[in-house]
Amino acid sequence: MCPAPVEVHPEDSLLEENEERTVIDPTSRDDPRFKELVKVLINWINDVLVEERIIVKQLEEDLYDGQVLQKLLEKLADCKLNVAEVTQSEIGQKQKLQTVLEAVQELLRPHSRPLQWTVDSIHGKNLVAILHLLVALAMHFRAPIHLPEHVSVQVVVVRKREGLLHSSHVTEELTTTTEMMMGRFERDAFDTLFDHAPDKLSVVKKFADGVYLVLLMGLLEDYFVPLHNFYLTPDSFDQKVHNVSFAFELMLDGGLKKPKARPEDVVNLDLKSTLRVLYNLFTKYKHLE
Repeated sequence: MCPAPVEVHPEDSLLEENEERTVIDPTSRDDPRFKELVKVLINWINDVLVEERIIVKQLEEDLYDGQVLQKLLEKLADCKLNVAEVTQSEIGQKQKLQTVLEAVQELLRPHSRPLQWTVDSIHGKNLVAILHLLVALAMHFRAPIHLPEHVSVQVVVVRKREGLLHSSHVTEELTTTTEMMMGRFERDAFDTLFDHAPDKLSVVKKFADGVYLVLLMGLLEDYFVPLHNFYLTPDSFDQKVHNVSFAFELMLDGGLKKPKARPEDVVNLDLKSTLRVLYNLFTKYKHLE
């Protein structure tokens, strides 16, 4: 701990003795992956809450009072929380946050992950805590989004001691790999294949938009797939997800088991997920000439 060399906001100088506040280092805020993470999460929230006519523009300012988090959780979990709809007082806001975060903890409890947020940190507009919470929700509800991998930020912890401000730097890991975040830790033959020949698997990227998968299912099952059922030249993430999802439906109709991979995994160029899908097709149709 040393006297703070970083730029300190005016409100930070009003800290009480031994009080602590955290801020994200400006360099981390400018990191493209960090910006992308914030953008993806904001767009996801707005997509989920589009029917509520709620538009989030800034995570710290729009989520700290619990109102948006309440609506988000109710929509994702298809539940109704017993909280006041609108509350202006700090006490009321924290009570609402407490109820929302307790419901979140109940949902995430089976995963035994340590919580990286509190009522005070969320209400205090701690962006790192808010991001930890949103990433956990996105992973739990398998959000149809692509979170950038390996996003870390440098956090400056400012504390007032003996009338002086002191700071320390801590690295906060916000995202890891898609597989780790989705909780798929099992190793199989595809993991071994990746260990020894990862550079020879880029060919599966050709299936990322779902077009080849749809056409392949038609060839394997000997039928024509009407072109209006999928996008022959998809130009957006959602259109590609639609194609892969449709291909998965065709696989189920053909008697295959439901793929373990998500359509989003294939679109996001998750090679192991794509290989698992292709291997399932191979084991069923390998007798065809």
